[in-house]
This record gives sequence, structure tokens and C-alpha cells, in this order.
Amino acid sequence: MFEITENAAEQVRNAAEQGGTEGMALRMAARMKEDGSIDYLMGFDEAKEDDIRHVTNGIEVVMAPQHAALLDDAVMDYAQLDDGELRFIFLNPNDANYQPASSKRSK
Repeated sequence: MFEITENAAEQVRNAAEQGGTEGMALRMAARMKEDGSIDYLMGFDEAKEDDIRHVTNGIEVVMAPQHAALLDDAVMDYAQLDDGELRFIFLNPNDANYQPASSKRSK
């Protein structure tokens, strides 16, 4: 199941408030690139009848069924990168470039 960390959930709530989209679900989509990495798309949207829906850290997430396999077991976080920039990141074992956190630290 796709999960959102509390840090990311806070940023999603802030974005919804600033954009006037409070109460709307966060739509997630993903597509596999030729190299096996995954592109992520997200935005606020109304749920559709055939959507997969669940709530994670207070955020209603919706996705079309065709995106579920790529997003299964993925985690969206909001973190500071090495360059100091804060941004949404995705930890997804379905991505060819995924490395578990423990192996990233050992490098």
C-alpha cells in the first residue's frame, strides 16, 4: 500500500490550504521509464468511481488501478537533500534505482 510520511502529509496539507484545494484527495500516478526508474505525478483531484482509495497520515490518496502496481509499497517523504533543498522524495522498491536506506548509509 502507498504510504505518506507525516512530514510529507504536513506539506500536502499546506499545499492544499495555499491552493484552495482543501478537502480534495491527493491523486497519485506513476509510470515506468525505459531505464526502469519511475516518474511520479501528483495533484489534487476528485475521486472517480473506479479509483483505489485509502488514507495515510490523514491524507486521502486516490489512484487509478493501472498505477497501483508501481505505487505498491512506495513511501512518499518530504526531506532535505544533500544540496539543502527540501522536496518530496519517493522510496519505492519497484524502482530499478531503489536502494534501501541501510545500503545508502554504508556508501
